[in-house]
Amino acid sequence: MMRGRAIFSGTAEGEVVKCARPVVILGDIDPRAGTVEGCGSIAGKIFVFPRGAGSTVGSYTLYALRYYGTAPAAIIVEEAEPIVVAGAIISEIPTVDGIDISVLKTGMRVRVKNNEVEII
Repeated sequence: MMRGRAIFSGTAEGEVVKCARPVVILGDIDPRAGTVEGCGSIAGKIFVFPRGAGSTVGSYTLYALRYYGTAPAAIIVEEAEPIVVAGAIISEIPTVDGIDISVLKTGMRVRVKNNEVEII
């Protein structure tokens, strides 16, 4: 069990899709397809990455994921900067930061509950 900070509280369980690099939210994510360049599909999955990057318009890219029905079930991030924070809140995607993502691997199953992450 790992504890971090709840950015948007909620509960979700699913398969991890991890990007080891910072994600340029506006440029790397295709909201219609629910994919992240170089990382794969995040639709309905637990999206794990170190931090977001790019312009504040990226928050609306996270919102577009919700609009198109391709949003991740939850987001786990080491450092949630303003782009991820605003995007998670307006999109109502359960999000937790302050987690050591080095222990999480693509394909693992995890449960996110508010500020807690449990490997199943």
